[in-house]
Amino acid sequence: MEKKKSSEFDKVLGAWDILVIAFGAMIGWGWVVSSGDWIGTGGVVGAAIGFAIGGIMVFFVGLTYAELTGAMPQCGGEHVFSHRAMGPMGSFVCTWAIILGYVSVVCFEACALPTIITYIYPPFLKGYLYTVAGFDIYASWLAVAVFVSVFMTYINIRGVKTAAILQTILTVIIGAVGIMLIAASAVNGEMANLNTQCFVGESTGSMMKSILAVAVVTPFYFIGFDVIPQAAEEIDVPLKKIGKILVLSIVMAVVFYALVILAVGYILNPSEILASQGGTGLVTADAMGKAFQSSTMAKVVIVGGMCGIVTSWNSFLMGGSRAMYSMAESYMIPYSFAKLHPKYKTPVNTLYLIGALSVLAPFAGRKMLVWIVDAGNFGCCIAYCMVSVSFLLLRKKEPDLARPYKVKNYRFVGIMAVLMSGFMVAMYLIPGSGAALVWQEWIMAGGWCLLGAVFCVVCRNKYKEKFGILVDIISDEDAVALQSSNEEISAALDVAIDAAINKILAQRAVHF
Repeated sequence: MEKKKSSEFDKVLGAWDILVIAFGAMIGWGWVVSSGDWIGTGGVVGAAIGFAIGGIMVFFVGLTYAELTGAMPQCGGEHVFSHRAMGPMGSFVCTWAIILGYVSVVCFEACALPTIITYIYPPFLKGYLYTVAGFDIYASWLAVAVFVSVFMTYINIRGVKTAAILQTILTVIIGAVGIMLIAASAVNGEMANLNTQCFVGESTGSMMKSILAVAVVTPFYFIGFDVIPQAAEEIDVPLKKIGKILVLSIVMAVVFYALVILAVGYILNPSEILASQGGTGLVTADAMGKAFQSSTMAKVVIVGGMCGIVTSWNSFLMGGSRAMYSMAESYMIPYSFAKLHPKYKTPVNTLYLIGALSVLAPFAGRKMLVWIVDAGNFGCCIAYCMVSVSFLLLRKKEPDLARPYKVKNYRFVGIMAVLMSGFMVAMYLIPGSGAALVWQEWIMAGGWCLLGAVFCVVCRNKYKEKFGILVDIISDEDAVALQSSNEEISAALDVAIDAAINKILAQRAVHF
């Protein structure tokens, strides 16, 4: 079942806006805290190669998104793609899985931001309250988390353009910090540091194994490019260009991560990296501090990491609210979530809900939210796999569908995307893979599935035949054509009516 309507969203996002939204979603806090682990696992060059391999894995999935977004530029992205290919139930599973990913990141970032403040200023923690899973909760920590959660929700309610402006400012800061680190490494780094830790392993086989050990976890750092399709109705960019920008955002993220790894390894020798991991744990920040011989510059990297947290938070809040809105429009969850703010044209009720969850999340402690994020990443990978399958199905079911950005060699790209995303799902399922879910995370994922099943049953019974309806947005071109057609029909009717009246009057004149 399908219905057509004109978009109710304002088209306010330009090319730069969607680029920084996608790039900012992928660049979070990991490049500050995890670079030492990546180097320890694969070596400096090996870890950079691992990220390139991981980027290629995600690149194939990104190509499927690029084509489908241009072909179906509607709010909800995955919801629309999977519905057209698999029907209502396939769409429900796909969209519900991606929402778990979005909401989990938003909740986690609410905890990550005040935690980083403690790195910069340890006396910040005041007013001990309680401990959850070994994590101490302080009143000052909670106050910052709650305040920023409310602020981020408010920014997104004010409109997607407001959120994009914030995203631009913070992404520019991240880029500036990254460039400073890379430039400083080129000037003050030493090749000797690089030579002693290029790869991990004695033989070619062991080196390849260490590189692949990095590669299998890197795709999870690229989750976020899929936010672009969620806001497709708010993008004022030619459809073909949207796909190109989506692919570009993935390439930029791969280059950023790889250059940061090389910069850190060029500045710090192996013993300094180990000392940093055993001390602050902020290897990238310590590398910047050594390069500039300044503890203040180390804190500049931490500020860049804080900006990364907020950009991810902002993007996923935007994506999660649009995904829920699209499900509500299809009556898969309560229709009240399809309400738009009368002034700002944002899905206000979904933003209130996700915002409320981000306010409550810090009370559960950081450890529990790490479990939620891992479960959420699992949900994202399931959605990626289903979108990749949808890409192949739609090429067969709707070969004449207009595709402004059309992928060449679609069978190869689609099959690779399915294999790559399926591999990412398998990593969460296979024990010892380095990404396998622990039992607490399975409870989180299972609880989300149960909640989805409840929504599905309740909404099917409540909305009857409306459940699973696909809303098809009339494009600007179709709207213009429809308006022109209506004007032509109206003009023809006016002529016909005038002719009929004139005929009647003529007949009466003859009669009299």
